[in-house]
Amino acid sequence: MTESVELPNRLGILPFRNKVLLPGAIIRIRCTSPSSVKLVEQELWQREEKGLIGILPVRDAAADTSVGPTVSQGGVGGDSSERASKVQVGASDGKNQQEVIHWHNRGVAARALHLSRGVEKPSGRVTYIVVLEGLCRFSVQELSTRGTYYTARISSLEMTKIEMEQVEQDPDFIALSRQFKATAMELISVLEQKQKTGGRTKVLLETVPIHKLADIFVASFEISFEEQLVMLDSVDLKVRLSKATELVDRHLQSIRVAEKITQKVEGQLSKSQKEFLLRQQMRAIKEELGDNDDDEDDLVALERKMQSAGMPSNIWKHVQKELRRLKKMQPQQPGYTSSRVYLELIADLPWEKASEEIDLDLKAAKERLDSDHYGLVRVKQRIIEYLAVRKLKPDARGPVLCFVGPPGVGKTSLASSIASALGRKFIRISLGGVKDEADIRGHRRTYIGSMPGRLIDGLKRVGVCNPVMLLDEIDKTGSDVRGDPASALLEVIFVATANRAQPIPPPLLDRMEVIELPGYTPEEKLRIAMRHLIPRVLDQHGLGSEFLQIPEAMVKLVIQRYTREAGVRNLERNLAALARAAAVKVAEQEQEQALPSSKDVHRLGSPLLDNRLADGAEVEMEVIPMGESTHEVSNTFRITSPLVVDEAMLEKVLGPPRFDDREAAERVAAPGISVGLVWTNFGGEVQFVEATAMRGKGELHLTGQLGDVIKESAQIALTWVRARATDLQLVAEDGMNLLQGRDIHIHFPAGAVPKDGPSAGVTLVTALVSLFSRKRVRADTAMTGEMTLRGLVLPVGGVKDKILAAHRYGIKRVILPERNLKDLVEVPAAVLASLEIILAKRMEDVLEQAFEGGCPWRQHSKL
Repeated sequence: MTESVELPNRLGILPFRNKVLLPGAIIRIRCTSPSSVKLVEQELWQREEKGLIGILPVRDAAADTSVGPTVSQGGVGGDSSERASKVQVGASDGKNQQEVIHWHNRGVAARALHLSRGVEKPSGRVTYIVVLEGLCRFSVQELSTRGTYYTARISSLEMTKIEMEQVEQDPDFIALSRQFKATAMELISVLEQKQKTGGRTKVLLETVPIHKLADIFVASFEISFEEQLVMLDSVDLKVRLSKATELVDRHLQSIRVAEKITQKVEGQLSKSQKEFLLRQQMRAIKEELGDNDDDEDDLVALERKMQSAGMPSNIWKHVQKELRRLKKMQPQQPGYTSSRVYLELIADLPWEKASEEIDLDLKAAKERLDSDHYGLVRVKQRIIEYLAVRKLKPDARGPVLCFVGPPGVGKTSLASSIASALGRKFIRISLGGVKDEADIRGHRRTYIGSMPGRLIDGLKRVGVCNPVMLLDEIDKTGSDVRGDPASALLEVIFVATANRAQPIPPPLLDRMEVIELPGYTPEEKLRIAMRHLIPRVLDQHGLGSEFLQIPEAMVKLVIQRYTREAGVRNLERNLAALARAAAVKVAEQEQEQALPSSKDVHRLGSPLLDNRLADGAEVEMEVIPMGESTHEVSNTFRITSPLVVDEAMLEKVLGPPRFDDREAAERVAAPGISVGLVWTNFGGEVQFVEATAMRGKGELHLTGQLGDVIKESAQIALTWVRARATDLQLVAEDGMNLLQGRDIHIHFPAGAVPKDGPSAGVTLVTALVSLFSRKRVRADTAMTGEMTLRGLVLPVGGVKDKILAAHRYGIKRVILPERNLKDLVEVPAAVLASLEIILAKRMEDVLEQAFEGGCPWRQHSKL
């Protein structure tokens, strides 16, 4: 038995909302409100070890609008349900609304075992962390306030030493004590088996007085607030022991029931078995309710779908094995989702569904190719050959075709024409930027978020097992640490397109038949525009020939002045710009004119027609009543004199001409400039080379974003010119240094475009000879060819593209290596007829034809 605690007559009160602190229990609280902080500072912090406060339970209560005194004395009763005080606290803002606090009139005095003060914040707010130990019960005689916190006049409810000795001699108390200790010891034994913490509790049972021990045990359980108040109000020791024994026994029984349930579940069902049983019960319940849309029914439907897919027997065996494995899995298990997605993909693939191939008619196929594509004779002939083989031997394994050419020359549309001729569905798969071979082959199912490859996904989307599959931009694939997509493409048969053949890996290129589409001549572009582009552009913009007409002469001007490309994409864009301008005028006229109920004729005003109206011509429109047809503008408006594109409209819509035939003559107006022909991803191009000399130390400077090969060609060219300087009469005497006291700077214009390759060798020599001889190169002559140190001119590639580029620029003469004569067969006859092709075997042959009047060595140099 411990000594009784001597309490003062008045204590500072800390409200404890919906909780009770019992004697002997220890709690940790965080004080942040101004009232609790003030209470801790005044009653505990300043008094140190002597500080005591009262912990008084408080019930939750709604706001009460009644007005009364700030603090009212609470009465004291015998029953815990009536033993409460109602205190009205005035609001801090001075309003009439009052907060009603329901205080319990009995509490517990507590002392601080630990007290810590937090760092004061800039706002002045301070936080205290207090660890309190309950000491003894007290009753509230009067409740008042001291500043911002509450105080109470109290009286202790603890027994004196003499009273305690008398109670301990009571037989009923002794019997209750024994019963409580036995129950408590049984609880400790159970907890010791579960938590291994019974040793310290047994020490408490043997050393702490029984009336204190009852409070300590009950405080360690989770009991309701009402039961806590009953324990607090149990001042009589026998009542307290009886209530404590009841609570301890109830806690013991709850532990035993939980253990029994756990043992039963662990002995009969594992977790997965339990889930399976519950799902079977859920399924039976859903069947009774008529709701059968569950996961099991989905699997049954999936199995039926796979049975009807018509897959091969070896695939079906594998799928059955995978389906049996899926049925044994729960949706929450790892791998369930990926396995199900895999089976759904297999079920969706078109195993038996195929396009019904039509009877191949080579004549009809040729007419279809001619109607869809102008020119491209060799390409169309190769496609007809392929179709002919298919007709004679349908099960023959066809070649892998790869169309290589600049953008806009019709590579994708050719593949679509092949599909149309075969009567098959067509699907295009873009490979631009693909760097992971799993994007083509498919991911492993062990990966999270694994998906099928693009080829399988394409088959799923097209819905047939024999489509014509086009792999577009096959030269744009890359390789990194994730693999090489080209290695996956070795396993499939396809039609492919590329702008260049060089980036395609050699093993993959070896399996394909490369068909080059170099580009179109201006005449071919004109025919393509008149037959295909203009009708398509007018249809896309809701117009017809009765609204807009583009004469051939204007299309020629668009080709010559606004486009210089191998394909026809920019040509189509310019034609679309003209169509949009006409569409704007038609739409404006529709808004400006009210449609009458009878036919009438109205004059149309259009800024685009000013040049036509100036001649006195009238443009009229017949207005159709809205009841007849209002579905299309072309049906509602009928212009008797359609808008015809002329040069003024071209310049107004497309802007000033971007190109003209005088560019070469203007740029080759001074010595040191020559005209070369190069090949790019977009076809052939004309490349100017500029050279100049200045005072220096005999160094060579190269600019224009040049590659290593072209830099070496420049060095070879300079070396050859220096070695032949005397023969070319570029120096006055033999042995004189051509570069003495000066530097040479060679520049390739369009510095933003990377340039490389050996075909500029002859162009570089011509520019240097022109510089040193101070004689201009012919502006109507372009050249290409690689040169050796001995002056031999070697053949180069892309001859057809380069000749077409010279033709587009208005060049009249082209110098080619003699060994490229065989490549002229591919050049259209109309282009060759408009050009003078000069073949050169040595560098001297090039110089003889590049200058007006022959090679400069025939004249004395002024240097």
